[in-house]
Amino acid sequence: MLIAGFPAGSFQTNCYVVAPAAGEECVIVDPGQNAVGDLDDVLREHRLKPVAVLVTHGHIDHMWSVAPVCGARDVPAWIHPEDRELLSDPGRGLSTATRQQMFGGLTFTEPDDVRELTDGEVLRLAGMELTVDHTPGHTRGSVTFRLPSTEEIPDVMFSGDLLFAGSIGRTDLPGGDYPTILRSLAAKCLPLPESTVVLPGHGPQTTIGHERATNPYMAEAEAASNAGSESLRHGRGPTRGL
Repeated sequence: MLIAGFPAGSFQTNCYVVAPAAGEECVIVDPGQNAVGDLDDVLREHRLKPVAVLVTHGHIDHMWSVAPVCGARDVPAWIHPEDRELLSDPGRGLSTATRQQMFGGLTFTEPDDVRELTDGEVLRLAGMELTVDHTPGHTRGSVTFRLPSTEEIPDVMFSGDLLFAGSIGRTDLPGGDYPTILRSLAAKCLPLPESTVVLPGHGPQTTIGHERATNPYMAEAEAASNAGSESLRHGRGPTRGL
């Protein structure tokens, strides 16, 4: 298995390239701002041929380069239907102040081929099987992608802005909801093996076991899940990333 990643643009959003091995087909996860140059370097270095772009959610720092990457490589983009409108109008996912600062003359369009993700779906792409989990809370259409373990690597989860090392995604932007993201953590992260490698949308990689032991939001999600949904408090949560 080959997984290469790099932080893209001023948001330092992690873009990942995933393939069974060098010289084979691959998928691209979350090509963000100014990702094209570094992405081309990774593809060239490992002699990879993209077959799809996967988007964990529709915030601009994760989808900025989706249309140009898909257009240049003639590949489809996969996104959850709840966030699809953000591909052509990413301002809908931002606060009014942020929208005014960022969109001076910028326009975005959908790629020619957009395919919609569903919870529990298994994508068979580039000789790999990636399981889709719908994980709303950061946005309504947030998803994660999971790869099963092999002899070489443990289970891997591309968590987008659901789960970071020591934190979780912000919930104060349009479509965000703090109790909902805690439910997503409880339903989709807590049941995973502790050895599962988490490759987040921002910051360093971590594991489910480490986050269960140290991340206060995971602890809150577990406590709330054990006590029942009525115990989930309302709040903004952290404010990392977009």
